[in-house]
Amino acid sequence: MTRPKRASLRGGNGRRLQDKVALITGAGSGIGRETALLFAREGASVVVAEMNEEAGRKVASEIERAGGAAHFVRADVSKAADARAMVEAAEKAFGNLHVLFNNAGIFPDADGSVIETDEETFDLVIRVNLKGVFLGCKYGLPALLRAGGGSVINTASFVALMGSATSQVAYTASKGGVLAMTREIAVEFARKGIRANALCPGPVETPLLAKLFADPARKQRRLVHIPMGRLARPEEVARAALFLASDESSYVNGAAFTVDGAITAAYVTPE
Repeated sequence: MTRPKRASLRGGNGRRLQDKVALITGAGSGIGRETALLFAREGASVVVAEMNEEAGRKVASEIERAGGAAHFVRADVSKAADARAMVEAAEKAFGNLHVLFNNAGIFPDADGSVIETDEETFDLVIRVNLKGVFLGCKYGLPALLRAGGGSVINTASFVALMGSATSQVAYTASKGGVLAMTREIAVEFARKGIRANALCPGPVETPLLAKLFADPARKQRRLVHIPMGRLARPEEVARAALFLASDESSYVNGAAFTVDGAITAAYVTPE
């Protein structure tokens, strides 16, 4: 007996995000930029949310020059008014919102040991990295519901799963919070057509990390803990985000999706 063919999970024209609208925060550089370009190539209309207006507009223009659809919106994700406005801009520009990628984050030089990190630095990191994801979800989830469902991707980190080899208490705390919040959202909205997953990269070759690794000795202290012996490239993390955004991951929900070169496999032991 001939088995019926399975329906394709890809959109029209074979593109994985065809007819989808995606909002990406921190889309002006690093992981956000590569994801915005990749999503557009895969058929998505992309809302480029970025605090750096020059960088954000450049990414949106790059997408449009390549024949894609993009809309830039300046957003400080730590501010409720900006978070609300970027979601409204997505619906106004493209009619719906199907993919919400809360990716924006910071890692200040002053973030170190719990003893040494000042209160202002801690508050700033939590406000951007954790509260920013909360606000993105607070205003983005209703839009996904209006669209009939969708995918939420929140950028956490491998340090949400294990202690960092170098002190970074605010960053680690913020990413642990993102992972916990993502799991709760996944459970709450699972029967409403929405999936939520935490993307947990290892160290990535981004402008943010390049600044931190200007000292070769500091970089080597990190590399020694990575079994693959190198940092991730932004496009490698973007491809993981594409999987989570697409219908190919239709049963992936509430996951800590690691893209870390086996760091956690080497150091985290099962309970």
